[in-house]
Amino acid sequence: MLLKKLFNPKSVAIVGASTHEGKIGYILVENLIKYKYKGKIFPINPKAKEILGLKVYPSLKEVPESVDLAIIAVKPQIVLDTIKLCGQKGIDTAVVISAGFKEAGPEGARLEESLKKLAKENGVRVLGPNCVGLIDTSARLNASFATGMPEKGQIGFFSQSGAMCIAILDWALGEKVGFSKFISLGNKADISEIDMLIALGEDENTKVILGYLEGVEHGTTFIQVAQEVSKKKPVVLIKAGVTSAGAKAVSSHTGSLAGSESAYQAAFKQSGVIRARTVVDLFNYGFALATQPLPKGPRLAILTNSGGPGIVAADACDQSLLQLARLKSETIEQLRSFLPPMASFFNPIDILGDAHVERYEKALDVLVKDDNVDAILVLLTPTATIEVEETAKVVVKYAKKAAKPVLCSFMGKMEVAKGVKYLKKHGIPNYLCPEDAVNTLEKMWQRSHWLSQPAPEYPQIQADKSHVRYLLEMAKRQGQFHLSERDAKEILKAYGFKLPQTQLARTKEEAAEAAKKIGFPVALKIVSPDISHKTDIGGVILNLDTPQAVKEAFTEIMLRVRDKRPRAAIYGVSVQEMIQGAKETIVGFSRDPQFGPLLMFGMGGIYVEILKDVTFRIAPVSKKEAMEMVREVKAYALLRGVRGEPPADVAALVNGLLALSQLSLDFPEIVEAEINPLLVKPAGQGCVAVDARLSIKKE
Repeated sequence: MLLKKLFNPKSVAIVGASTHEGKIGYILVENLIKYKYKGKIFPINPKAKEILGLKVYPSLKEVPESVDLAIIAVKPQIVLDTIKLCGQKGIDTAVVISAGFKEAGPEGARLEESLKKLAKENGVRVLGPNCVGLIDTSARLNASFATGMPEKGQIGFFSQSGAMCIAILDWALGEKVGFSKFISLGNKADISEIDMLIALGEDENTKVILGYLEGVEHGTTFIQVAQEVSKKKPVVLIKAGVTSAGAKAVSSHTGSLAGSESAYQAAFKQSGVIRARTVVDLFNYGFALATQPLPKGPRLAILTNSGGPGIVAADACDQSLLQLARLKSETIEQLRSFLPPMASFFNPIDILGDAHVERYEKALDVLVKDDNVDAILVLLTPTATIEVEETAKVVVKYAKKAAKPVLCSFMGKMEVAKGVKYLKKHGIPNYLCPEDAVNTLEKMWQRSHWLSQPAPEYPQIQADKSHVRYLLEMAKRQGQFHLSERDAKEILKAYGFKLPQTQLARTKEEAAEAAKKIGFPVALKIVSPDISHKTDIGGVILNLDTPQAVKEAFTEIMLRVRDKRPRAAIYGVSVQEMIQGAKETIVGFSRDPQFGPLLMFGMGGIYVEILKDVTFRIAPVSKKEAMEMVREVKAYALLRGVRGEPPADVAALVNGLLALSQLSLDFPEIVEAEINPLLVKPAGQGCVAVDARLSIKKE
């Protein structure tokens, strides 16, 4: 197992062990003893002889035996010397508790770089610095300064926030949530969330991996590792710091719509990571995934003794990816045989407020056997007639028989406490609100569906790469980092995109002649390297159907541009074929600092930034992922065809996304590319790239 000595060391040295109660160096020794760590403990302190009954050594050099793990809690500068000593003594793993590194400012950042360099030179893997430490319940190892030791369980948890670690541990102790491992990553000078995914993925004591992230430095590697680990066991992550404040200023719609949140959402989706929005969700999902089988389908049966909660659960189901199960006719007849006439025999199954435990038992016996039911949600409100703890026992009994997940919402607090305690003890998740239970089941179904999908295949698009390389080199030599629309379209053409007939006109007479050759109606668009959004300044006029209208539009565009952008370089006006009967979409990519090319699709036009009906993926994308992008936008119904309109050529649109994905990978110097609009014709007629923007990085 990766980092084996970090989690299951046979001996531990505490460098900076203290004789003073309350000091971190004292708590580290105390926790190892208090929670019955079975290995050898070597406190290191040059001024002490004994701490908590253990012999103290003045230096690591003086320890007469081999040491597997060093826990370091000394001043930052001394940390560097200690890492050298670890290398000399053959200690290949260290936990640096000490703060005062990059979180403390420029000087601390320099110290951290020195720490990384020394650790690498001396062959020492480092957790931290500025971390709380780690806990391994199987090894009875509490190598942290946190108060308390969680129960043994099957959930592995890591966090980039030490404060979050301490708060969650305290909550877990109160809720009696069990963990296999509990790790504080700190500043991630060496050991990162990627290492933790690999290590916990290999750990036989960990069934579910949970994590709190604030950032990922190596996005491509993260996705690759997360994909591999997610195939073996569930990975549930909460990501903080993904608001629009993190988005960089860019010129294209794609760039302005793509922020940190979009990139992480896409990365998680493509790697099979389950996204938790809150800490409560994180553990709701984690506990259910650790204790319950995955549903084989999305069909949910709701069993309740009160109509209101049943309706709430049904509404939540309707708003999720789940479906209310349609019960078999024999199931309904069996329910009729023992339920009162006023009960609801359909889904949700309402056994009424005067129900006793027997009704729950008989109903569960029937539902567990129904092949149309993939999951069961048991709701209970503490009425005067219900035996809460006895009902909990019945739920546990039938959950063990069922090859499907059984979740509960015993609503309330005091009256249901004993029943909830019994459920939790026997691995049945209980939720205060039915909506939380449905939300959890939805995530379980998504994981089940994701596991059933074949590995993605990435088709190779035939492209004229040499021509693209020539165009990019010419632009660089000319210092042109925002390519002209002509060059941008030439690059798209090299990747298989169809273009509208277009001619450049420098006078109104040239524009009229060009329109005659192309055929009416036409569109006129200003051509300028200094103008990205032509519509914003009135640089576009559409549906011109006579030579005179073209001349007037040419003059009007020139007047508008000179008024609003007097310093812009004007090359002329493009006269462009108008594509009839097509739907406007937008496709593009920008480069995320962590994950690389972030591909976007949405319904196009000038309102795209307002409507924000867009979706994202990290390149490369498979054909299936490209199709998912198209289907995810709210306006997908427009592409399918409405009110007698023919369906759009979605297949051609998918091929366009695949081509753009490959372009982003073939030429890393392209930082942004966008086609807006990409007009999608009726099925079988293809797409046309009407307007294009492309930017390359400055070298």
